Amino acid sequence: MENILLGFETAFSLTNIIFCFAGVFIGTFIGVLPGIGSLAAVSMLLPITFYLDPATALIMLGGIYYGAEYGGSTASILLNLPGTPSNAVTCLDGYPMAKNGRAGVALFTTSIASFIGGSFGIIVLMFLTPQVVAFSLTFGPAEYFAVLLFGLLAAGAVAQGSVIKGLAMVGLGMLLGTIGADVNSGAIRYTFGLYDLYDGISIVIIAMGLFGISEVIASVNSSKHDAAQQVTLRSLIPNREEARRSVMPIVRGMSIGSLLGPLPGTGPSISAFLSYVVEKKISKDPSRFGNGAIEGVASPEASNNASVQTAFIPTLALGIPGSATMALMLGALMLHGIAPGPTLMTDYPDLFWGVIASFWIGNLMLLVLNVPLIGIWVRLLNIPYALLYPGIVCLICIGVFSVHNSPFDVALLLVVGALGYGMRLLSFEPAPLLIGFILGPLLEENLRRALLISNGDFLALFMRPVSGSLLAIAILIVAFMAYTNIRRYREQRRAEAAKA
Repeated sequence: MENILLGFETAFSLTNIIFCFAGVFIGTFIGVLPGIGSLAAVSMLLPITFYLDPATALIMLGGIYYGAEYGGSTASILLNLPGTPSNAVTCLDGYPMAKNGRAGVALFTTSIASFIGGSFGIIVLMFLTPQVVAFSLTFGPAEYFAVLLFGLLAAGAVAQGSVIKGLAMVGLGMLLGTIGADVNSGAIRYTFGLYDLYDGISIVIIAMGLFGISEVIASVNSSKHDAAQQVTLRSLIPNREEARRSVMPIVRGMSIGSLLGPLPGTGPSISAFLSYVVEKKISKDPSRFGNGAIEGVASPEASNNASVQTAFIPTLALGIPGSATMALMLGALMLHGIAPGPTLMTDYPDLFWGVIASFWIGNLMLLVLNVPLIGIWVRLLNIPYALLYPGIVCLICIGVFSVHNSPFDVALLLVVGALGYGMRLLSFEPAPLLIGFILGPLLEENLRRALLISNGDFLALFMRPVSGSLLAIAILIVAFMAYTNIRRYREQRRAEAAKA
């Protein structure tokens, strides 16, 4: 209770309240705009946090993250264009509700479901994170190496599409993370004689290039969209039957989201889709889904917001990001010289508990903001993208330049953005690359520490119970992925031979 009170004391400072409000407002604004998403929003605002207190920075970035998930349902319901990937499932029943004249009810339901789901996720975060931290404080370099390796393999394995492509992106991210001066020896690595790379590549450049510039390039062709219909406050209130049918889907959705949120690679998108599938399976009349069933709106929205909150558990407790957005949160801490991991809770209790307490404040702000401002968000959707995206590109370039006042960084940003767009065309996911970029240097550092302690004996990594178990699981994951790919290749060869 003392820690919780310390957290609220930190969160209720005037500065933190202002930046929490700014975060949730900007997040909602970005979430409403189709195609940008929370990841690009956090990437674009990351340079600002360099000039803020670490707790304030994390509070604002967190507000942007869950604010985007709140606001992402607006475009899904009104235009059939998901504001964020996790809101794509909301299109299935939200847009039919809008066409049936129930857009206001759908928007109000998503706001309430998001608030309840987010609140439940915060409760789970408050009570589960300290338990994880208490266990992880017994970790040494060998255990950290094993956990980081497991997280990197999981990031590559759960990537959508080809597992090999996902692992290749993790490897590329790790290689990019080695550029610059070596922490242990001071040796300069992979700079090709460019003095601007001696300090390595900034995470701001990687994040903004992969998820900001590439997103703008990919969305240029989305300049034409249907005008959103008008929504009045009176049309927001659901009738008694709609309210009754929403209760249990919200409960099931927030439970599924809280369970999947901490798992690496799952995130709000998988949670939302799984919640939708569950509701459709247990429904007495599945034919209603896809035609405006309110359960198909309430459950996914509760699920994705609960998932967003509980995703902070491995990030804050272990320093292991389960998604690219969580990796950016760690990057913000590292920009301030704070080492992520279990010691974060003991060394910076005001930051740790202040961030968690701010989630309550931000969640309440979002509920108060979303319902009255729905009309403004609707009018915002009518702005042509051709006017929005040039401004976004300018802000990204200014943000990158402001970190080191270096034109080289802006040029490198454009190169990374072009790389990100090329990866998108070739179906390579950028998220594993970012996670590899964040965790790669930490993996190398802990491996070298563990080997120094064991006098270079690699077998010592397998002798400790926790690290040995995690490394064994990692080996099994690699073996299973290899077996699956070999079997798929053989089946394709048989199919081709049968056709011939």
